[in-house]
Amino acid sequence: MKLTIVGCSGSFPGPASPASCYLVTANDGVRDWRILLDLGNGSLGALQRYMDLRDIDAVLLTHLHPDHCMDLCGLHVAVHWDPAGWNRDRIKVWGPAATADRMATAYGLELDPGMHEDFEFSDWTAGSAVEIGPFTVTPYPVRHPAEEAYALRVEARTVDADGEPVLRTLAYSGDTDSCPGLEDAARDTDIFLCEAAFHEGRDDAIEGVHLTGRRAGEASTAANARRLLLTHLPVWNDASISVSEARETYAGDLAVAVAGVSYDVGTPFTAPLAVPGVTRPAGLAP
Repeated sequence: MKLTIVGCSGSFPGPASPASCYLVTANDGVRDWRILLDLGNGSLGALQRYMDLRDIDAVLLTHLHPDHCMDLCGLHVAVHWDPAGWNRDRIKVWGPAATADRMATAYGLELDPGMHEDFEFSDWTAGSAVEIGPFTVTPYPVRHPAEEAYALRVEARTVDADGEPVLRTLAYSGDTDSCPGLEDAARDTDIFLCEAAFHEGRDDAIEGVHLTGRRAGEASTAANARRLLLTHLPVWNDASISVSEARETYAGDLAVAVAGVSYDVGTPFTAPLAVPGVTRPAGLAP
């Protein structure tokens, strides 16, 4: 299973990255399957560097804030108005119950048919797994000011380099503050892709919105996640501070998500590993 960071800028696109969008790829022994975790504003253009839009197997939305879903409107245009014809099935979209109506309203469409001609919309049910090719995706409710907000646990049954069957696991926090659902989603995962939009000391008065690096580290440690990949850092955040905060509470493999970088889920991080000058505090094992 491969994770590609299409966009990771927190809350709005930055000069070096679109907003949230993560491409996850796995092979079922017959073909590659491609799912998108969120499709935030600015991400649709960058996504085309890595894949043909016709090869999207599913779009999985954690919640309906624009930095996580708004480029579904652009994808609607790509599907609906392609002069050569789309010539594929409707793209499967899982998300909160209001997804179809919210996207139609955002584009100024009547709710019927809205975007139903282009997308096959399905609603998340908390804790209920969805099967997409080799992927099993389970949504867990998390703590964020949206009508519905979920962390997603993605499992893929694939084969390793020797052709042996293997289970790879990835958890994605979406947007959340600390909560039990976040830890449940990340339990024993190979990679925990976790937001860290706030800084300790700067954002302490804001409850129930985002994590700091420290709280992301605490959730990773509690969940026994093998690797922590910090994401959703706004342009005004200093990544070295986020890493330092996470290092106070998490001793495992740690990196900051960078747009354009791919990670092999199940192997140690190779790039970008750390921020210069950031070291493990005394007492934490390498």
